[in-house]
Amino acid sequence: MYVILVYDVNVARVGKVLKIARKYLNWVQNSVLEGELTEATFRALKADMERIIDPEEDSLLFYVLGNQKYAKRELIGIKKGGEEWIF
Repeated sequence: MYVILVYDVNVARVGKVLKIARKYLNWVQNSVLEGELTEATFRALKADMERIIDPEEDSLLFYVLGNQKYAKRELIGIKKGGEEWIF
């Protein structure tokens, strides 16, 4: 499955959230990561994040797509980071 993670967390936890997310996904730009995951890896990512975030203050948004084949990305402006899509 192809997963896009968008996060909005308290500044005290931003570094920890990014560090964990980068173990699983590719950094694209501020607060956005994406990548191909298995179901088990996706569950592990969510479990790791649940141990760090405060659900009363923080927000994680996962977009789960069947695979990258059905996703289209368009960029306007400068590229912030991350891997290029390979087709």
